[in-house]
This record gives sequence, C-alpha cells and structure tokens, in this order.
Amino acid sequence: MIYLFDSHRKQKCPFKPLKAPDVLIYVCGPTVYDYSHLGHARSAITFDLLSRMLTLSGYRVHLVKNFTDIDDKIIAKALQKNTDIHTLTEYFIKGYLQDMQALGVQRPKLEPRASVHLGGIVQLVQDLMQKGFAYQTPNGDVYLDTSLDQAYGSLSGHSLELESLSRIEDNPEKKHPQDFALWKAYKGEGDLGYASVLGKGRPGWHIECSAMVRESGAYTDTPYQIDIHGGGTDLFFPHHENEASQTRCAFNQELAQFWVHNGFVNISGEKMSKSLGNSFYIKDALKVYDGEVLRNYLLGVHYSAILNFSSDDLASQKKRLDKLYRLKKRALELAPAPSTANPTFAHAMLESMQDDLNISKALSVLEEHVHLSNEKLDNTTNKVDKKHGAGEILADLLFVESLLGLGGKDPKVYFQLGVDTALKEYINTQIALRQEAKKAKDFARADAIRQALSGHGIALMDTPNGTIWEKII
Repeated sequence: MIYLFDSHRKQKCPFKPLKAPDVLIYVCGPTVYDYSHLGHARSAITFDLLSRMLTLSGYRVHLVKNFTDIDDKIIAKALQKNTDIHTLTEYFIKGYLQDMQALGVQRPKLEPRASVHLGGIVQLVQDLMQKGFAYQTPNGDVYLDTSLDQAYGSLSGHSLELESLSRIEDNPEKKHPQDFALWKAYKGEGDLGYASVLGKGRPGWHIECSAMVRESGAYTDTPYQIDIHGGGTDLFFPHHENEASQTRCAFNQELAQFWVHNGFVNISGEKMSKSLGNSFYIKDALKVYDGEVLRNYLLGVHYSAILNFSSDDLASQKKRLDKLYRLKKRALELAPAPSTANPTFAHAMLESMQDDLNISKALSVLEEHVHLSNEKLDNTTNKVDKKHGAGEILADLLFVESLLGLGGKDPKVYFQLGVDTALKEYINTQIALRQEAKKAKDFARADAIRQALSGHGIALMDTPNGTIWEKII
C-alpha cells in the first residue's frame, strides 16, 4: 500500500490511482527568467523520487512539468537585458535542463510551455466568461469572480476574511479583492501582448497551469482531472488555490485528488529568496559539488520538511555515498556483472519509500545493507560463493540507483570527482616517477612522492593491476 501526505486533507492517506495502472502527475515547474536555484532542485528531486517509487511499484507514471515562459518577471528581465522574451526563456530553459541532468533528475513525459498553449488558455478564459464565473473590466483585463465559487479557500484552508491580500494584484476595477487575473490586457510599450478574441494581452499566471493540465492528458470522465498535483509549499496559496478554483468552475471537476508540496530550502537560517540575496544557484553549486553529491544531500531530508543548507552537513552526508561506492568497487572486483537483487532488501527499500517517501527509513535500510554486505564478503572464503554474493550486491545497487538515483557511476570516476585536468596530468606524471623510483629501489623518493600527492588530497593504492588514485578530501 502506498501512502502520501495530501496537503488538502492535511494527513497521510492511502494512494489509489484514478485509473490504474496509469498515474497522472502535474508539477509546477520554474518561471524561466533566471538561473535555477536549490529550491528548484529540491522540488525536482522530490517529484523524481515520487515518480521512481511509483514506477517500481508497478504503475505507469505520466509526469508533466511545465515551464512558465510568460510572466511579469520575464518581461522585466527581457527589458533589462535588452533582449526578446523567446531568447531569454530559451536560454534559461536550456540551463534548467542541464542542471536537472547533472542532478540525475529524469525528464518528464511532457514539458508544456505557456507560450505554446495560448489557444487553450484563451478558450478556457472564454468558457469561464460564458459560464458567468469571469468578467472583463473596462481596461480589458479578465478576472475570476471568486465569490461565485463557494469552495474557494477550501484547498489551502485560507480564510479570505483574515488572509492578507498583499500578494494579490490590486486593481480598483475588480469586484472583490481576492479576484485574480485570467487575462491581462496589453498595457503598451514595455508590455507583452498576443492578439486574441479577448483583446490583445497575455494570460495570468494561474490560468496557464489549468489549461496545460487539461491539454496534457487530464481525465474528463472522473471527479478529478489528475491523480497528483505538486510543487513547492510557497505555491499552495494563492497559486494552487486559484488553479483549483478556475478548474472547478470551468469543468465541474476537482483538479487533483492529491496535492503534494515540498518544503523550503533555508540558507543561513532564512528561507532562500532572491529578495534576501541568498539564492544559491544550482550552476554555482555544481562548480563545487558533483551533481550526484548534491542530489544525495538534498534527498536526505524528508521532502515536506525545511532543509537547512549547510556545507558541513553536505560533506558529512557524502560519507554515505562514499560507502555505497566503496562497496560497489569491491563487488566489481569480484563479479563481472550483476545477478539478481536480494528480494528482502529491495522490498524493504521500496516499502520505506511507499510510506510517503520515508527517506530516513530507506537510507537506514540501505546503510544496514551496505554494512551487512561488506561483512558477508569478509566472511565468505569460497571463491564461487564470494563471486555470487558480489553479483547480488551489484544487482542490489542497481535497484538503489533505480529508486533513489544514486550509485550509477563507475567507482573509479566517483572517487576522482573534483579533480581538474591539470591536476590529473600532474598526478599521472608523479605516479610514473614513483614507479621509476621503486624500480631503482629509491624508496625514500617513492614515499616522498606519495606524501606530496597526499598533500593535494590524493591517496595512492598499489594493486595487481597497477597504481590507482583517489581524491580523499
């Protein structure tokens, strides 16, 4: 049985797809006006883990993650950079996809963009107007009349009477303060506008997602359009509340049967925010840490909790990954290929993740398994049995890779991460000089070379197949 915490019901609930074996998931992706940051990374990894878990549980996952490429911030950035919207958004979409690849995040089935779905967006706004749920103001803007949706506020639990409306666009032409824009009329030079039956303008932020959900394979014959809608906690209100409202009004369906939200990333004890000047770009983090090392750290805290980013914690948690690769390296030396995974181990790992992505339990199971696997190899003297055990270990690690996205590298490559080309050339030269010194029985010189490399954080290991090296710090 799979359990997920539903943000709407505010409790962990059994998950049953609307139409098994298919599972429809829509995740709010980035607004592409800047480089992606650790908050984007955490959200992407969360729903990547969810997708992997569901797939290994036997479901056929249809994951959709959009790009918001029409937005006030994008327009402002394009003006600032003196470039066009398309060039700007394409640049940042490309960067985002590169960052996701480095983090081991599998690409969704679909990656819709607001600019490609303008026809569907306009049609949805028209439908809401024709059904009486939306109105157009004298200046051409179109708003949803939230007073006509009796369930408005029920998703997030926000009380409109008590809720500060400071985040909601202020316009004296609106009927009610909480009404939100579906279509923004073109304001002239410096704005972005598309010709449409609604007049020249552009979509509001919230309507984009409802239209893209509908056009990305949503169900039309069930009480809910999709199984799971996800995103960061900061999107719950007003974005997801407004999405749910306009979908309910337009289609007489709820948008999703489960709402899943990942927690914030804090840096120096503050919520990561560009306005605070502490936004940690993924591209900058990747200059210091390998993508898998960063992934290992970001998935180590339950997705719903706040993650307090710390370089010390990241280095500490890397030790877990080191142990995984040390075991893989050992197994590869004994077995040429994986055999069959240990079913007890695989079940325990998957069962942990089926409990609302209980990563702490899954990592505990993994740590114990790594310890027992090393112990088993230590205590097995028969070469055939040892080879069989190593093959099983390799299969177990393949399962870990498929579930958590960890452990997929060649151990030799992993233990040499963070060493640039110039240092690699220096290391290889020193290893060759050390071999010459050993042949000449100049062991003092050979030891001096080893010590010098150790000062660079490089450890040498002499094996039957020659000398290999690893980065140790």
